[in-house]
Amino acid sequence: MTTRYSWRLLRAGRFLLDGGGVFGIIPRSVWTRSITPDDQNRIELVHNCLLLEGGGRTVVVEAGTGDKLDAKMSAIFGLDGRTVESEVAGAGVAPADVNAVIVSHLHFDHAGGLTRRARDNETPDWTAGPREASGDQNEVMLTFPNAEVIVQRQEWTDAINNDAVMTRTYYRDHLLPLEIPLAGERPRLRLIDSPIPFPHDHRPSRAESPHTPITNRLTEVLPGISVFLVPGHTWGQQAVLFEDDQGRTIVFTPDVMPTKHHIGQPYSLGYDVEPYTSMVTKRWLLSEAADRGWHLLLDHEPGNALFRVERTDKGWFELLDA
Repeated sequence: MTTRYSWRLLRAGRFLLDGGGVFGIIPRSVWTRSITPDDQNRIELVHNCLLLEGGGRTVVVEAGTGDKLDAKMSAIFGLDGRTVESEVAGAGVAPADVNAVIVSHLHFDHAGGLTRRARDNETPDWTAGPREASGDQNEVMLTFPNAEVIVQRQEWTDAINNDAVMTRTYYRDHLLPLEIPLAGERPRLRLIDSPIPFPHDHRPSRAESPHTPITNRLTEVLPGISVFLVPGHTWGQQAVLFEDDQGRTIVFTPDVMPTKHHIGQPYSLGYDVEPYTSMVTKRWLLSEAADRGWHLLLDHEPGNALFRVERTDKGWFELLDA
């Protein structure tokens, strides 16, 4: 029998990004018809995370930025002090009771909250050595000390190598502490090798679907919870799929479609490593969601974040509030 999970959406803080970065090649005159930026041209987003409980497990999906950015960077991104730690605790769950954390990818706004600043009278779990002490937070604690962290192996490799469009998005203070083992010397970090949607030597057309069914590309990482690759924003980005206690299939959808305003095929983040791949991925993801009745939970949508997908008579898709 499939393990079903009760879940709640955690709004782990506000997050402001430049509108041009949020909408990539889409002209400002177009995207401002549906969303208004602030006086610094920033769009208001949020860090959407999930708290899942079922089968005797407590699981967090996504970790947000956390509290480690300095005052200057916190002001640039409009952080408001809420973190995944504060929101988990506010939901009545002790961070130490979380068994696993699944992150879509390791950019700071998705994985920074895996660690936090060491507080007064705490002995840090990790202290930066001479080679790491270069502007990151140098004394940190593991936010969820008893949780394994589940991420794609490709994403981990790229993060450690700092292979990204942005120069400062993979921070050592949320990566290297993950190498600290759990109790009993069990690895904290679990690296997943999910099947890729298309062969590496094949460039799909913009309307092409993967040659293997999605059921063959799912990797069950915990009972009733699977992940699958949705590349484009990063090469190792993964979505998270589970069945909830109402019998719905929920898919946590990362930066392949961060908000409801990114429903259009060419709408993608300016930070994507491969915008074309993001466009192809979005099409087949929406097609699967429409055909299989998935509910998509969007990772940065500040309004209602849960949607059903239906096909339109123009050959594309629309999002319907769930």
